[in-house]
Amino acid sequence: MTRKSINKITSPPRPRAIVLLSGGLDSYTTAAIALEQGFQLHALTVSYGQRHSCELDAARKVVQKLGITDHKVIALDLRLFGGSALTADIQVPKAGKISENHIPATYVPARNTILLSLALGWAEVVGAFDIFIGANAVDYSGYPDCRPQYISAFENLANLATAAGVEKKGAFHIHAPLIRMTKAQIITRGHELGLDYSLTHSCYDPDEQGRACGQCDSCRLRLKGFQEANLADPITYRKGQAK
Repeated sequence: MTRKSINKITSPPRPRAIVLLSGGLDSYTTAAIALEQGFQLHALTVSYGQRHSCELDAARKVVQKLGITDHKVIALDLRLFGGSALTADIQVPKAGKISENHIPATYVPARNTILLSLALGWAEVVGAFDIFIGANAVDYSGYPDCRPQYISAFENLANLATAAGVEKKGAFHIHAPLIRMTKAQIITRGHELGLDYSLTHSCYDPDEQGRACGQCDSCRLRLKGFQEANLADPITYRKGQAK
């Protein structure tokens, strides 16, 4: 048997998966975990009218760094609806208490449902039955669409609402590998995978130079995670704002 024929036998095609990639720390880590698990990734980034383009720029850098060749950016302007500090003229909360019992103004109504629905549509087209999302329900801002119950419910919906699911061509799985991890554990896992977190962006309210504010929920959770992981956060914060 030739080496070529042996390779054909021992190297089956990698299963396809869609990963929602925002350019943030969590989605970057999630994508790296999916690659480690052997998936061929199709990355989906949604420009939903957020306050800045920093996340989108970071997503492109992360995709290149991970070597993902299929990356689609969809423009879907949720500013038409508003209702969030990220998509309307509403002040981003700073330095308030972070609690899962209080949903802050940075919550974008139905965002993960919208993003996962787009990912599901693309999954059907490319023949993927796995979707990865960087949802987290430990160190988070209490968003309802980041909870394990929500992820499980959407997985059930995916198998009921698609031709592929109804025709039993396969079973859709929504993977949220970070959902029960602390931010420190996520960062430590990424460090083990050799990830460059300087490429990522987390801040809800950066300045014109893209520097993080250090005061919004996302910044504070990020800083807390790096501190608890005993690692330095490699991104730039406004002078005197990282606490």
